[in-house]
Amino acid sequence: MFALWLLALLHLYIGWRIAPGLPGSLASWAFAAVQLASATLIPLAWFGRRSHSRAWADRLSWSGMLALGLFSTLLVLTLLRDVVLLFAWPLDLVQLPEWSAVAVVGSAALLMAIGLFNARRTARVREVEVPVAGLPAALQGFTIAQISDIHVGPTIKQPYLQAIVDAVNHLQADAVAVTGDLVDGRVQDLAPHVAPLAQLRSRHGTFFVTGNHEYYSGVDEWVAELRRLGVQVLMNEHVVLRHGGASMVLAGVADTSAHHFNPRHRSDPQRAIDGAPADAGMRVLLAHQPRSAQAAAQAGFDVQLSGHTHGGQYWPWTLFVRLQQPYTAGLHRLQQLWVYTSRGTGYWGPPLRFGAPSEITRLRFVAG
Repeated sequence: MFALWLLALLHLYIGWRIAPGLPGSLASWAFAAVQLASATLIPLAWFGRRSHSRAWADRLSWSGMLALGLFSTLLVLTLLRDVVLLFAWPLDLVQLPEWSAVAVVGSAALLMAIGLFNARRTARVREVEVPVAGLPAALQGFTIAQISDIHVGPTIKQPYLQAIVDAVNHLQADAVAVTGDLVDGRVQDLAPHVAPLAQLRSRHGTFFVTGNHEYYSGVDEWVAELRRLGVQVLMNEHVVLRHGGASMVLAGVADTSAHHFNPRHRSDPQRAIDGAPADAGMRVLLAHQPRSAQAAAQAGFDVQLSGHTHGGQYWPWTLFVRLQQPYTAGLHRLQQLWVYTSRGTGYWGPPLRFGAPSEITRLRFVAG
């Protein structure tokens, strides 16, 4: 209830600060109507998920998530405008409140259009070279195609995932890694939309680790479904891949929050590598959250592939990810460990991306 009151008050604040500055009463009333619709649609999007009609629930999610994106963008721009007006007040710039209100609305509309286009297009391929100390010649140039944080659910369906699968297959990678947050919903609702994963092709197969959203969506059912599709789920365990006369260890851990839902799934990089051959030419860990890096380094991994952050997804939230995770995006070094954090291949919540482009990552390992 508190959240609903806060949402209403913030919408009132935006309307109070912006509507009077718009040219003409028609524009002011239209803006007020948009604010009223937004304050209504956002909670309906969450409560509508309980609807027995999936089509109706998805329509509510689409409208509510677009409203949430517009609301958050307008809120930030309105706050910035008020800061500017506060500092400009002693200068007595009479026209500043009027044209700045129009600028807020115009900027929000532009950011929404760009953000929606960026979120809904198929993620572009990002090429990343990772130097690994002592890498055997047989593993030189080994490639992993990483996809992460797709969030198949109310606004992301089978065609969106199919385009991603087609792009990954075009890379002809040695292995494919799916680093969590694949779904937002139950198997019974989303199984047909996740089915394209069975088409993924690579030399050594497709490997998956759970993200936090799998635990909100019925993790045991999803693990069984992914295995049925031919995807190998790594739950605090590893496989040994033989490649060109050398071997490498590919391990995976459950999400760092997994033990809150299932104590048997407690994330454990050390357990994931236990029993691995000591002469392996490279040790790679798949871990949904970058915060697994410290434990991965202690366990002796060379590389960790993560996601979770979305790179912040859209401004200004891109500025705050570091408060929750050690890395926001890209390749970083922790002791002997390389950590690569994907910005994600889909999106969550508002269908927006601005300042944090989605990606399909092709990681190529070379001697360092």
